[in-house]
Amino acid sequence: MSLLDVAPIIENMLQASENVSDLNFSTGQKPQVEINGKLHAANPLGIGTLSAFQTEMIAMSLLRDNPEAASQLAERGTSDLSWSLPARCRFRVNIFQQRGSYSIVMRVIPHEIPSFESLRLPPQLADICELRNGLVLLTGPTGSGKSSTLAAIIDQINATKHYHIVTIEDPIEFLHEHKKSTINQREVGSDTRDFASALRAALRQAPKVILVGEMRDLETAEIALEAAETGHLVLSTLHTIDASKTIDRIIGLYPKNEEKIIRTRLAQTFRYIVSQRLIPRGDGSGRIAAVEIMKSNPRTREYIEKGETDGKTLLDAIRDGAIDGMQDFDSVILEFIRTELITSKDGLSYATNQNNLLLQLKGLASTEEYNKEESEASRQPTQTNFKPVEDPSKSVLDMIE
Repeated sequence: MSLLDVAPIIENMLQASENVSDLNFSTGQKPQVEINGKLHAANPLGIGTLSAFQTEMIAMSLLRDNPEAASQLAERGTSDLSWSLPARCRFRVNIFQQRGSYSIVMRVIPHEIPSFESLRLPPQLADICELRNGLVLLTGPTGSGKSSTLAAIIDQINATKHYHIVTIEDPIEFLHEHKKSTINQREVGSDTRDFASALRAALRQAPKVILVGEMRDLETAEIALEAAETGHLVLSTLHTIDASKTIDRIIGLYPKNEEKIIRTRLAQTFRYIVSQRLIPRGDGSGRIAAVEIMKSNPRTREYIEKGETDGKTLLDAIRDGAIDGMQDFDSVILEFIRTELITSKDGLSYATNQNNLLLQLKGLASTEEYNKEESEASRQPTQTNFKPVEDPSKSVLDMIE
């Protein structure tokens, strides 16, 4: 295998399905593609089980035009970079060392920026595009679609507002063109040293909107809060499972003696916390995003500032906040099951509270069975205790006599 062979290998692997989300190369394993959340072995151009030499050649080919990423791999044993397959798609790539060899994971990034409609996002998320300031956080595990949702939001702002938008990413994923807005995208490693220094510099670049790829540390979180407090709209991501854990994660970055101050600042600056989980569709055609939405209102601000207690949790506020456009995971999952978008088995495995959802499903099943029985009963002929009149000519009076 030469350094020039990697492009046709990747091209061949992408032909496995329209729903390939990741490519995996690991020593002692065949090349693999991830489709709808599951890994499948591939056999591109006749390549079988990979040797350590082959994975190293793939890694070197991907790093060939990126000396910064190559240096990072040599120093830290891991490296993040972006890589393009001309006229096809781009990839977010992570190369890392394990047991003396290299492994590569390549996340597929389509050329076309997704829309709210293509992602089937809740329509109320479009309200984020109308915000003038504050902090908006997209959360969820790796591969839950956070980057795609952020790209859709940025694209909507780009198409409708005359703003200056600055993004700070590691690496740059979706490539945005200037529309009504002017958009500048900076990549950590090649355009800037780290998130914190780029974010600090962004405050002097007169942006209306700042996208921070990830709030990884205290310094980045602090500057992002300052930016939100000084009139900027700041969007970022965190690897947390829901709104409550997101608040805990941010507060946990600060010293314990600053908790009260940080709670107050967060309560005042946050606008939305949006959490996502990708669930397999019931018909096997792909995955669908279950989205939990927490919005700033007097109740959520109070619970963030004062802390959660029994009966006063952020989840309670979300469940009671439908009128404000809020929704919780389990209610969304229940609706997906009811409309047969997903199976009850998958729905339960992704639920926040499996026991409560199971009780709701039993109640739903009982209601449907009752409605079915009522419907069948309504189709039966009506039974009465009156005998038919044998001679229609007889009057009621005659019958009484």
